[in-house]
Amino acid sequence: MTATTRHPVPATAPPAAAPAPAPAPAHRARRAARRRRLAACGVLMAPFFALLVTVFLIPVGTAVHLSFFSDDQPGLGFGPERTVFVGLRSYVAVLTDPTFLGGLGTVALYCLLYIPLMVAGALVLALLLDSGVVRLRAWAQLGLFLPHAVPGIIAALIWLYLYTPGISPVIDLFARADITIDFLGVHTVLPSIVNIALWSNLGYNMVVFYAALQAVPREVIEASVVDGAGPVRTALQVKTPLVRASIVMVAMFTLIWALQLFTEPVLLSQSSPMINSRFSPSMYIYDAAFTRNNYSLAAAASVVLLLCTIALSYGVTRWTSRADAQEAR
Repeated sequence: MTATTRHPVPATAPPAAAPAPAPAPAHRARRAARRRRLAACGVLMAPFFALLVTVFLIPVGTAVHLSFFSDDQPGLGFGPERTVFVGLRSYVAVLTDPTFLGGLGTVALYCLLYIPLMVAGALVLALLLDSGVVRLRAWAQLGLFLPHAVPGIIAALIWLYLYTPGISPVIDLFARADITIDFLGVHTVLPSIVNIALWSNLGYNMVVFYAALQAVPREVIEASVVDGAGPVRTALQVKTPLVRASIVMVAMFTLIWALQLFTEPVLLSQSSPMINSRFSPSMYIYDAAFTRNNYSLAAAASVVLLLCTIALSYGVTRWTSRADAQEAR
């Protein structure tokens, strides 16, 4: 019998790991397209961020810095002036000053009068124009918008002429009817300021609402008419809810501008003793900076007013967001 020779079988080496597949061309194309989109967004947003930094962040940072420092003259005022760190002293002075707190109260009352009248009045005018009740719609819209084109100082001067006794034709007209009215009295000066602001800005906000109403689908309005809704019900229950975003925007912007009340009371103060140099927070800031030369106090008051504006704007935004979420449920 023939012996079989067995040869040793060499051990099989483990297979080498396969190289990772190269990224697919489609994946590389998507990443390149994403980079191009980000670059395009950066180029388009660069002017906005440059403007934001230039006109907002740098002034705010400067005001915050000035609020922590003050100019001091040692030696009973005969030494050289130097800038010293005062910490929160200016903020304490602002928040304990009854004139500044009174100005905040005045602006709060002004907002309670002005904002509802502005939003409701502009919305009613826009609904009237959209419904077709007003004839010559384009001319009516132009006539309502024209007062906004008048600068605020000119508008205040016009109304100052109409409010001043002895030269006002309006007061003379009331006098012929045995009606005595003082537009710049203690109880009427704030409504008079509200009237100037309404006359100046009502047409602008009306245009904003009218543009929003033009975007409402006509099919929705026609369906409400088919269901038997009258013009008033269609305006209040169909059109108004559909332009809610514009209403919130106008209300928030009106709030921001109302907190900066300055031009109208400054000009009316020339004829009314009821308006002093610290009638509103903005007038308080102006008086502190340019009359008393206390830039630290003015900067602190500016920061406090900015924080109040941010807090109220955030509150309006949160309230509307919560209301929208509840309606979505």
